[in-house]
Amino acid sequence: MKKVGIIGGAGFIGSYNTKRFLKEGYKVKVSTTDLSKKEKYAHLHQLDHADNLEVVQLDVTNKGELTSFLTGCQIVIHGGTPFQLDVKDPKTELFDPTIKGTENFLEAIQKTDGIQKVIFIASVAAYNTNHPLLPDGKNDDKPISESDAPFMSEQSHPYAQAKFIANQVVNKFIADTKGLSFEIVSVSPVGVMGKSLSTREDSTSTGLQFLFKNKIAPNPFVQLLYDTDSNFAMVDVADVADAIYNATLKHGLHGKNYLLTGESYKVSDVIRMLNHEEPIEKPTMMYSNELAKQELDMTFRPAKVTLNGYSG
Repeated sequence: MKKVGIIGGAGFIGSYNTKRFLKEGYKVKVSTTDLSKKEKYAHLHQLDHADNLEVVQLDVTNKGELTSFLTGCQIVIHGGTPFQLDVKDPKTELFDPTIKGTENFLEAIQKTDGIQKVIFIASVAAYNTNHPLLPDGKNDDKPISESDAPFMSEQSHPYAQAKFIANQVVNKFIADTKGLSFEIVSVSPVGVMGKSLSTREDSTSTGLQFLFKNKIAPNPFVQLLYDTDSNFAMVDVADVADAIYNATLKHGLHGKNYLLTGESYKVSDVIRMLNHEEPIEKPTMMYSNELAKQELDMTFRPAKVTLNGYSG
């Protein structure tokens, strides 16, 4: 029985990863930042085959704890970076855990025997830090794809900047490190939507759906989305987990970073669908999902199905 280590495996996306690998018969080791806060991971013990689940405490900036976490894992999924929109101190809340955590992780996997596949849960910000808005100078005439030059702006949200830089760190590591005994693959989801597997109230992804559904704007970032009624690219959280699982089964993907996206709708139509109303406009595709379809055997759920599934 193979063991998969999922850093951040109790979060919104991570919980679906944990569920999928347990279902497929893997032993699953999940990290949590504080083992005493059982409410953050208690839902995982309710999943099928949870007898094959192990939850351990991990600080991604602690190299010793990282090495201990990785030991015995054949597959490792790194999704343990914070997703925060309201930020007081970007360095300590976002940049250090995201970038330093990635650097420490890359150092640790080199020293760990037995690893066969590493999956990074990156972000659409790896291709466009302006997301959910388009990059400067880009219009809606052609979807953004993996072949487009990545766009980064220091005016973008600190979360997006941190994820962009972390992805560059991964790319440099892959380019500079020859003869690895394992593959590194990244996935870059757009706005991840859908039903949470937990009752946690501190998830940014589920929180954003709540804000949209009730048209609440607690900060200028969300208010901007309402004011511009911009296109919003979405992907179902279960589709993200499917893509990650499929990536672990396939070989020859080393260095790839796949955009994971379903349909894009105006924010006003996202609000309508979250309230079980019909959208007014037809969906568009801000980003291309062709590579994920071709190489990860993906099909993506319609946004209406995803948003109607949200409860909150």
